[in-house]
Amino acid sequence: MKAGWEVKALGDAFQTATGSTPPKARKDFYGNDVPLVKPPELIDNLVSDAVDGLTSEGRKVARIAPAGSILVSCIGNLGKIGLAARNLAFNQQINAIFPNNTKAISEFMFYQVLSPQFKSQLEALATGTTVPIVNKSRFNSITVNLPPLAEQKRIVSILDEAFEGLDRARENAEANLKSARELFESGLDAVIADAGKDCIEYSLSDLCVVGDGNHSSKYPKKSEMVAVGVPFIRSTNIQKGSLDTSDLLFISPEKHAQLKKGHLKTGDVLFTNRGEIGKVAIVPNTLNDANLNSQVAWLRCLAGLDEHFLFYFLQSSKMKRHYLNTQSGTGLQQFTIKMLKSVMLLAPPIERQQVAMQKLNRLNVQFKAMENSFVTKLQDIADLRQSLLQKAFAGELT
Repeated sequence: MKAGWEVKALGDAFQTATGSTPPKARKDFYGNDVPLVKPPELIDNLVSDAVDGLTSEGRKVARIAPAGSILVSCIGNLGKIGLAARNLAFNQQINAIFPNNTKAISEFMFYQVLSPQFKSQLEALATGTTVPIVNKSRFNSITVNLPPLAEQKRIVSILDEAFEGLDRARENAEANLKSARELFESGLDAVIADAGKDCIEYSLSDLCVVGDGNHSSKYPKKSEMVAVGVPFIRSTNIQKGSLDTSDLLFISPEKHAQLKKGHLKTGDVLFTNRGEIGKVAIVPNTLNDANLNSQVAWLRCLAGLDEHFLFYFLQSSKMKRHYLNTQSGTGLQQFTIKMLKSVMLLAPPIERQQVAMQKLNRLNVQFKAMENSFVTKLQDIADLRQSLLQKAFAGELT
């Protein structure tokens, strides 16, 4: 540590507080006088507004963070950060570090809470096997580095300038990635529309057998997962048109036999129909006779429909518009099996499907190359941000 720098426990250097939520039954507590911030509104940036708000009466019973406070989510998704741009309320999932200008500049502490040194301590202090929690006492034990105020200003100035440039680079990469996706979707729609020209429209129930992994009372508990057994696919395993098996779970053959609705075959097309709707993948040979959870539907093509053509159709704009307009559920969104079966598809002859798939495969390869390039760029930018923060709070930023 550099000369003149102090290492302090967070609770010794600053006043901290855990937020609260005024009773929902008191309608007079809720209005637009002061924002009530929750973890989803913490996006590692300034925070000045929120979906929910309080009246002046609600403010009296809430926990208020003054402008310049650093807000940190400490239940669930740990380490989401916000810097209060105004006085605001915050809920019980958030701990706040109140400003103390004799100890630190607010912007300096904001950057420090974003740093790998702070986040690694926060994660190490978490308790709870299902939902990670860092209570106020543990939160206060996190150590922070406090150089002289002049040095803090210098570090903030360097980081502000560097991050401004990195933010521009990130925005450009995100815009390019968005454009690449839109170009792919436009090409995909054009190829599928051309293939289906002058064809008869059928419902998916006419072209496929459709089912899901909704096992009701037999749904496997976490304690029933085994080290070696039958693969159990979850919606999180479906990523970017393929199956990510790096964190695959397994159930016993006996449990698999009970869960008959979710038995899969090679070539089944998977479609996430609850939560994050619309992710697709095709079951490979290596996962034949696997099982799946209740957030994933499976479609088994009948004669006359190729699974790869269906795979691309489920990613089309027509399909997206359909499930966005018809999905249900006030909490967890869902596109039910009944809804899925009723989707209409212009089904071309197999020969025309195969010609279309050749075009779509080429289009997909081109898109994946662009996507990988932009995703790599975004990861490089994120890594550089973390490297700068690491150096800044180790006293190595020159």
